[in-house]
Amino acid sequence: MPRPDYPPLYVLRHGQTEWNLADRMQGWQDSPLTHLGRAQALAQQRILFGILDGSQAARYSPSGRARATAQIALDQHFGTAIEDARLQEINVGDWTGCTPTEIAAEKAGIDPTEDWHMWKFGAPGGETLDEMTVRCRAVLDDLTKPTILVTHGVTSRLLRCLALGLSPEALGTLPGGQGVVHVVENGKARILGQ
Repeated sequence: MPRPDYPPLYVLRHGQTEWNLADRMQGWQDSPLTHLGRAQALAQQRILFGILDGSQAARYSPSGRARATAQIALDQHFGTAIEDARLQEINVGDWTGCTPTEIAAEKAGIDPTEDWHMWKFGAPGGETLDEMTVRCRAVLDDLTKPTILVTHGVTSRLLRCLALGLSPEALGTLPGGQGVVHVVENGKARILGQ
């Protein structure tokens, strides 16, 4: 798959939340940032302020955890950040609020330890990989200059897959992380803050 010609991307996952701590699937629902989550957003702020000049565009998911992370990490330094619903996390439908262990016990054949991400696309009432790929590609296709994207774990990986010209099915091969900044530029990816 050829690599699309997107402007440089600075992708942030929201900081740790109460449900992250409890290993609960949040999807389109929300839980507040923990103390550590706020500290992770401050770490992202230091990284961004150390490498960017404030002229970059910024977009964030409308979920409370991403909005709170954007408020801390961007600190009004990057102009007017735009809320973009296409940056939401995968919709996990009926599995919202459940732990992977609860889901595996209820649905035979799911082993979250085998592929931590792809099985989430099988949630009853949830989102398919194709549906999520369409909305993530639409975000990238709208970008006209270097942009900071404040989003979620699965969404971050899928955005980076697409920006790198990888198949959407490869999203589980990309690293995650909270409190870091994923940079995708000129067909290469790197992580700042580890």
